[in-house]
Amino acid sequence: MPRRFVSERRRDPYYRAAQREGLRSRAAFKLAYLDERFGLFRPGARVLDLGAAPGGWSLVARDRVGARGAVVAVDLRAIEPIDGVEVVRGRVGDSRLIERLGRRRFDVVLSDMAPRVSGAYATDHARSAALVREALDLARVALAPRGAFVAKVFDGDLVDALETEIAASFDQVRRTKPPASREPSSELYFVARGFRPAPAAGGESRAPDATRPTTAM
Repeated sequence: MPRRFVSERRRDPYYRAAQREGLRSRAAFKLAYLDERFGLFRPGARVLDLGAAPGGWSLVARDRVGARGAVVAVDLRAIEPIDGVEVVRGRVGDSRLIERLGRRRFDVVLSDMAPRVSGAYATDHARSAALVREALDLARVALAPRGAFVAKVFDGDLVDALETEIAASFDQVRRTKPPASREPSSELYFVARGFRPAPAAGGESRAPDATRPTTAM
């Protein structure tokens, strides 16, 4: 890791605060901000955290939904155990993942996923947009009606089209950049609320049904 990066990180107030408060990553402050601004969590809610490693967002979600809630963290990378959080080792976009998540739907789906940065901005932006689409595809299957969806994306010319795609399934979509995001960073977050399941054949909504098994994407 370059010395300059290490030095800058140690001077970062959010990084220091995360270390001090045992939050695993500075990204925890981004989710805290999004919750305070948009009211994502309620006690007893079920949360699905995609691309969860190292677990900073899962910790925030767990604390905000409380003991009656549930948090499921998904990542290909290993995540150190977190009390009150179920960890699923898997890849978003794998058609088998939805079956592994069980029958119950979630009130909030979170995605802080980012691609491995190549240094070619157009490539990184396109890969970031692709990850949002994978998270959105899963959210459309996993979310309960009226649920919320949060996803990170690198800003660029695909953002408007992404917002339109998200808006097709939600009552409201907003873009925001939390104060904890580094100033030079191009990242922004979509926050969508009021999920509307797509009509099934015959015009009925595909509402979640805990009594029947889910189907693979």
